[in-house]
Amino acid sequence: MVRGRRYWIVIWYGILLLGVLGLWASVYWGRQTRWKNLDELLRSVGTITVSLGMLLLLNRVAEVLGQVLLVVALVSFVLAFVYGRKHPVAAPPPDSEDRDEPRSTA
Repeated sequence: MVRGRRYWIVIWYGILLLGVLGLWASVYWGRQTRWKNLDELLRSVGTITVSLGMLLLLNRVAEVLGQVLLVVALVSFVLAFVYGRKHPVAAPPPDSEDRDEPRSTA
């Protein structure tokens, strides 16, 4: 038996909420950046699957599915790390409005 199982269940529900919010934010950001944030999407999917897997294990419901979800989460986090290292985010080019050039007032 896991000590403080009820507290761990509440903690994993909070992590699940953070994963869902992260997925929502990364989908919103991905639409604007033409899906160049695949690593962020993979991290949020990993967060959701690890929290669902832990909740299944803590509640003693579908323990095999919980273990499969933990493996899927591990693969998702590793792929996010690999993809993030291969595709660094480039800094946007400076706009002409951001420069400190004097503006004509004519």
